[in-house]
Amino acid sequence: MRPPDSLRRRIAVAYLLFALGSSLFLAAIAIVAVEGIEVHLVDNRLAEAAAWAAPRHAGGLPVAMPAGLSFHHGNAIPPPLRNLPEGVGEVHVDGIGLHVLAGKDDAGNYVVVDHESDYEKIELVVYSMFGVGFIGIMLFSLFLGGFIGRRFVTPITTLAAAVRESSTELPLLERSDELGVLARAFAAHTSELRTYLERERLFTGDVSHELRTPLTVITGAAEIILAQPDANPATAAAAERILRAANEASACVNVLLTLARSRDRIAHPVTSVDQIARAETERAQSLVAGTPVALRFLGGPAFAIAAPPELLVAAVGNLIRNACQYTAQGEVAVRLGAESVLVEDTGPGLPLAVRAIFDPAQGAAPAAVAKGSAGAGLGLALVRRICEYLGATLVYSERVGGGSILEIRFNPALTKS
Repeated sequence: MRPPDSLRRRIAVAYLLFALGSSLFLAAIAIVAVEGIEVHLVDNRLAEAAAWAAPRHAGGLPVAMPAGLSFHHGNAIPPPLRNLPEGVGEVHVDGIGLHVLAGKDDAGNYVVVDHESDYEKIELVVYSMFGVGFIGIMLFSLFLGGFIGRRFVTPITTLAAAVRESSTELPLLERSDELGVLARAFAAHTSELRTYLERERLFTGDVSHELRTPLTVITGAAEIILAQPDANPATAAAAERILRAANEASACVNVLLTLARSRDRIAHPVTSVDQIARAETERAQSLVAGTPVALRFLGGPAFAIAAPPELLVAAVGNLIRNACQYTAQGEVAVRLGAESVLVEDTGPGLPLAVRAIFDPAQGAAPAAVAKGSAGAGLGLALVRRICEYLGATLVYSERVGGGSILEIRFNPALTKS
């Protein structure tokens, strides 16, 4: 369906309104001209005839009127023409229209009748021709407006479609008019963005690959220490923390590698979101152990989404760990909504510096950024990138009574009940 604010339609309507205004202006001029001609041809003719005939009749001279005109005085005036107001008027007698000039002299009333005036027919023909011309002008204006609108808008829509589809070759580049300038500007900007994104993708991929080797070494060393039966308890506890941090870093590296790849080159199996949310809630229980914080999974309508599982694990897990880390007391609740995952906490809420992740208009001053972020925004920034990659939306809202609610809303086209 064509949008109601289409530029093509606006151009056509502009031409139509211009034609309508011009036609009405010309119509007013034509009406004035036609009426003026009627006064000149009919009224003046009758007035001249009356000025010639009335003195002759008063002097007793014969009144011989030109063909088509007749002069009647006093009792000789036909009954239908008596008692007419002075001046020129139209009178219908037996279905015949007559132009009649009624007047009065010293001897009484008189009338001059035009029997053969065909000006009414001429006037009808003139108005009919003007009506046909008006309709023709309106139709032509509508056609011309639509034609010019198509010639103007179609190249723009073609260019927009090529940009939206990330076409390597944009149309209109060879044109020398303003559309060509616009197309070349789009091409230059698109090329710059592609270069930047490719450089970022390669950088992310290279860094992730380089981190894999040391992480593997760290993980292996920690596992060897933990595997020794006579290991010192303090050393074993430190090795366990090292192993857990190395595993989390490896998972983060895998996520970055996945984000650096093209969507069509990655498998998108149907993954249960409620299972991931439940598993990540259980895995994060160690973060709140021994603290006055309760971490609970409240369930909700189960659904699945076609997406890489590691991305879903990273997104949901980061939200839960972030909420557990910054909630001093109370609870952290994980629940499922209609095609969404919600993590609700009773913490202090997000600082302004972190809220800028969701809405740049809420960005804070440098002092607030230095004071409030404290690293909290890194996990959320990664979650937002994952959501953008999956076509989902990360939404923040304040909890009634204090705290935060972070929600991942998935695209209904990717979910499966």
